[in-house]
Amino acid sequence: MNTLLIYPEHPDTFWGFKHALKFISKKALHPPLGLLTVAAMLPGWWEKRLVDLNLAPLDDKDLAWAELVMVSAMAVQRRSARQVIDRCRAAGVKVVAGGPLFTSEPEAFDHVDHLFIGEAEQTMPVFLRDLAKGQPHRVYTAESYPDPRTTPIPLWGLTDMRRYLSMTLQYSRGCPFNCDFCDITALYGHKVRTKDAGQIVTELESLYKLGWRGGVFLVDDNFIGNQRKLKESVLPAMRRWMKSRRYPFTFSTEASINLADDQELMDAMAATGFNNVFIGIETPHEDSLAECGKRQNKNRDLVACVQKIQSSGLQVHGGFIVGFDSDPPSIFQRQVEFIQNSGIVTAMVGLLNAPRGTELYRRLRSQGRLLQGVTGDNTDYSINFTPAMGRDTLLQGYRAVIDGIYSARPYYQRVKSFLRNYQPQRWKPWRFHFGLIRLHFGYAGALFKSMVQLGLRDPQRRYYWKLLVWSLFRRPRTLGLAVTYAIYGFHFRRVFDDSLGGPTAAPTN
Repeated sequence: MNTLLIYPEHPDTFWGFKHALKFISKKALHPPLGLLTVAAMLPGWWEKRLVDLNLAPLDDKDLAWAELVMVSAMAVQRRSARQVIDRCRAAGVKVVAGGPLFTSEPEAFDHVDHLFIGEAEQTMPVFLRDLAKGQPHRVYTAESYPDPRTTPIPLWGLTDMRRYLSMTLQYSRGCPFNCDFCDITALYGHKVRTKDAGQIVTELESLYKLGWRGGVFLVDDNFIGNQRKLKESVLPAMRRWMKSRRYPFTFSTEASINLADDQELMDAMAATGFNNVFIGIETPHEDSLAECGKRQNKNRDLVACVQKIQSSGLQVHGGFIVGFDSDPPSIFQRQVEFIQNSGIVTAMVGLLNAPRGTELYRRLRSQGRLLQGVTGDNTDYSINFTPAMGRDTLLQGYRAVIDGIYSARPYYQRVKSFLRNYQPQRWKPWRFHFGLIRLHFGYAGALFKSMVQLGLRDPQRRYYWKLLVWSLFRRPRTLGLAVTYAIYGFHFRRVFDDSLGGPTAAPTN
C-alpha cells in the first residue's frame, strides 16, 4: 500500500519562528512527530512517504503515487488541512485524518473517508484489521487512553532532518491540573501516562544513529507531571546516555510553575542537558487565576519562581493571557511590568480563547457568549467570545501590552536584564553552542545575517549593537544568546506587525 503522510502548513505564528529560521537557513521548527509515530504503526511492507508542507508544496505526482493519504493537524493548521483534503478528494485518493484538530471537530470533516478520534495506538490497529478484510469503517474512536509504553519509535528516516531546527520526542501525556481554558485534559486526560526510561534512551539513540546533533524538544504538555519517576529513573538514564555520547543534544520542554518548588528536579534537568522550559504564567492577577482554575499558580511570588528556575540554568519561556472576566483595567500595565521584571524574554501574550472541549467553552456557551471557533493562534488578534470588559477595550489593551514588551527598547532591556542574571550550566565540555546560534561551520552565517538585518537595516539598530557590545565585554559567555534573542525579537515584531495591522510602537528615549 503506497501511503502518503501529509502534514499541513502552519501559518506564520509566534512559535513558528519563521522569520528567525531564515537566519540559519532552516525551513521549519520541528518535524511532525505524530505522523512519524503513526507511520511506525503501519505494516512494514507498506511503502511510505512524508510530505511536510512547511518544507515543500504537495506535488500532483505524490498524489498520483498514493493509494492512501494520512493527515494529522492541529487547530492552527485547519485551513491548510482542508485544502489538502480537497486536493486528495479531487485526485480520487482515500483520506485518513486524525490528531487534535479532527478529534476536537469531527463533525466539521464529514467529507473525510476515515476519521480517527483519539489516540492512534487504539484506533490504528482496528482500522488496519478492518482494512485487511476490505471492510474499513468511516469513524474510529479510542475508547480509553492508551499506555505510551506501547508506542513505537517514530520513523525518523522519512524526514530530512537537516531542514528542521530541532527534533521532537514525547515522554508523557496528560496533565494533573485543570485550567479551564486548556483542552489538553480533554484530549489526553488528567492521569499522567509515561514511557519508561529505556524507551526514552532508545529513542535518543535512534536520533543519534541517524546523525542528529542539536536540540530535542520533549513535547509533553507538562513534563514534570510525574516528578518521582523523572528523578528516580528517567533523568538519570538520560544523563548517563548523554555523558556516554559526549552530550550531543540540548533539551527543552514544557512544565508547570511548581517546578520552582523542587531544586533537586531543576538541578537534575539542567545536568541532563535541559536549557529551556515553557511555563504557563497566564496572569499576575490572583482573581483571574482563581477564575480559570490555575491553582498551581495561586498564592505565589511568580517573579521569584521564574528567577529561581532561571538561576538553576533553565531559560523560562512564558505564556500569558488577557481577557479573563476578572481582569481589572490595570491588567495590561501589570502584565507589561511583570514580564519586564521577570526577565522572561520569550513571552507569548495572547487573547483568551475557548477551545472546544474545555470548561471555559461549556461555561461561555451556557452564557450565550460564544461567537465562533478558535483559530488555534492566540496571538492573531482573534477572540471567540464576548469579553466582559468589552471587545474594543480588550483589543486596545492587548496592543498596549505588545507594544510595551516587544517594541525595541523594552525588549532589548529585558534581554539584557535576563543575561545579567542568567547562570548557564556547565554540564558538558565548553564549545560555541548557544541555542539558535552556533558560531561554527554554516551557523556563523547567522551572526553575519543578524549584523546586516538588525545592525544595519533595522531602524532600531542602536539597541542591537549596544546589546552585543555589552554582552561581549560584560558577559562574554552569553554572546551567542544575545544574538539569538535579538533574532527572536525580530521574528516576534514581524509576527505581531502582521497580525495587529502595523508596526509596534517606536520606543521613546
